[in-house]
Amino acid sequence: MSTDEAVDAAIRDAAEELGLPAYYRSLVRSLVRNPNGRWPRCCGGGCSPCADTLCQVALRACELLGTPRTEPLP
Repeated sequence: MSTDEAVDAAIRDAAEELGLPAYYRSLVRSLVRNPNGRWPRCCGGGCSPCADTLCQVALRACELLGTPRTEPLP
């Protein structure tokens, strides 16, 4: 399995576990690709999906890939 395939599989599995619809998975990819980068925060505006949800899916995908985030979330 290539790296891209592994990332896609981890995002798919994490999204399914956490109930994120498939059409939002692409929003998680950039977070997974930069696990210790600057991630978005919830703005409190009732967005769908909320940035917190995207971050939770990305955190889980990183765990599944064996590359957990080591920096605290903002």
